[in-house]
Amino acid sequence: MVSKIRVLLGMLVLLALAIGAISLLAAMEADATWFTVVPLGILVIGASVAQSLGWFNRKDG
Repeated sequence: MVSKIRVLLGMLVLLALAIGAISLLAAMEADATWFTVVPLGILVIGASVAQSLGWFNRKDG
């Protein structure tokens, strides 16, 4: 079973990382493509890694 609180907190952490990456890209004056690729990559890869490690699973007992 999935813990909704853990999913919410995990995705908020990933969102904060994505926003930080956007501000870093803006400071570096990166091309517009990177503003799409990097934040989406952080969210998708981060969520996939967290799910595969079982961080979103509810602990029974």
